[in-house]
Amino acid sequence: MSWRGAMTLVLLVAAILSGWSAWQHRRDDAPIIASDQRSDYLLRDFELIALDNQGKESFTLRAPKLARNPGDKTMSLDTPLFLLPDKQGNHWKVRSKTGWVSADNEEVRLRGDVVATSPEEDARETWMNTEQLNVFPDTNRATSPGLVTITQPGSTMSGRGMQVDLASKRYQFKSQVRHRYVPSR
Repeated sequence: MSWRGAMTLVLLVAAILSGWSAWQHRRDDAPIIASDQRSDYLLRDFELIALDNQGKESFTLRAPKLARNPGDKTMSLDTPLFLLPDKQGNHWKVRSKTGWVSADNEEVRLRGDVVATSPEEDARETWMNTEQLNVFPDTNRATSPGLVTITQPGSTMSGRGMQVDLASKRYQFKSQVRHRYVPSR
């Protein structure tokens, strides 16, 4: 065997070993799922009112099931309904398939068929639809990285990546904005 053939064979073996080593030591980007550890507590068919640091209502939550993770003190929810108060004390209704609440109650993540409706007392009804919504009750704001559709009487607006100030009812899209106006008759 020539020196070139031997060198090729050595390089091939080194490439295979380094590939195998990289495969064995790869970082798994999959989210870590809680073990079979039992919940701190489990609530069924409940209503919970969370208060902010000043003792005012931060949000009200109704759901058929809430489970608290003992490790990180977060809560997971099945089909939650959140009632988020605005400055006038009226409530936005936000529904989804699942929900997650941070340990300090400062962030709520809603996933799957998220629908938000403005308070019934508002002169102009508003509906918002998306697949994921992150709500920050203490600061009265919400964000969504995905496609969001906002419907009001006579108009429909959609875009990707949204930020909304729930107190002032101002929202901003980051990209792919489309607006359709339908005059009332």
